Amino acid sequence: MQRWYGTDEIPGDLGPTVVTLGNFDGVHRGHRAVLRRVVSEAGDRGALAVAVTFDPHPVAVLYPDRAPTLISSLGQRLDQLATLGLHATLVLEFTHEFATETPEEFVRGTFVEALHASAVVVGKDTRFGVRNSGDVATLRGLGTRYGFDVLALDDIGEGARWSSTQLRSDLTTGNVNHAALILGRPHEVSGTVVHGDHRGRELGFPTANLSAEPEGMVPADGVYAGWLLRRDLPGGDPDRMLPAAISIGTNPTFDGLARRVEGYVLDRTDLELYGEAISFQFVEHLRPTLRFDSVEALVGQMTEDVSRCRQILSAIVPS
Repeated sequence: MQRWYGTDEIPGDLGPTVVTLGNFDGVHRGHRAVLRRVVSEAGDRGALAVAVTFDPHPVAVLYPDRAPTLISSLGQRLDQLATLGLHATLVLEFTHEFATETPEEFVRGTFVEALHASAVVVGKDTRFGVRNSGDVATLRGLGTRYGFDVLALDDIGEGARWSSTQLRSDLTTGNVNHAALILGRPHEVSGTVVHGDHRGRELGFPTANLSAEPEGMVPADGVYAGWLLRRDLPGGDPDRMLPAAISIGTNPTFDGLARRVEGYVLDRTDLELYGEAISFQFVEHLRPTLRFDSVEALVGQMTEDVSRCRQILSAIVPS
């Protein structure tokens, strides 16, 4: 999938396209339904399938105090979009100036002049243009004027079941099971492995600590069963995807202050992961973060956590 960061990166000889637009935060199952239709419609028309997205999130620019926590970083979004058969994704920088474009100015400049759209596929609640003044009816009128078809899909993207809003709520409460149902895959948090306090190794459970600002929304504090994905290893490597007990929190037993995301690969003490790019994939929430009265009590609970993770993950084939 090609990645264009602005309309000036679109090839001048681009042929006809089928286009959709959206923030696609999380690239959940609702988004994927729209995107699959874009790809199939493009195939039927002999056109190229293109998604248009925005960075930063429009609310973060227009109403910073109301900006949602992003489920996925731009890089994660683009990686997920690349799995869906799209020819390209166009990333438009969302600025205050961009936000003043009328619906017609946006459609003419982006869909017509830049992308040569033969069709535009959207959810029925799509809004665009200054103050979100454009809707599906607006788009149909512009399609008649500029010569492209409009396909509006029902119940896609922002319904109660498959929505970014519900995803954020699930992750905020640690409900990673339901988040995975909406996503169609486990939620993922990515980063580089850095040195921590090395306390886990001393306790017999060496952990991989993510860098301070990982990519992807960090779920609620607690202990989770999940997977550690070593992103730099090839797909067939047996050590690429490893079962893990994942901890999020401040290590209150040791009076920690910094919130950390770290994971212990089950039954492995031989791994040296410092500097590696990894992702944690969250499968099931086991318990909240707790403060223990002694190190012995903590180790006993960690041993139980690992046993439960082993049981949960043994019945799952990682994606």
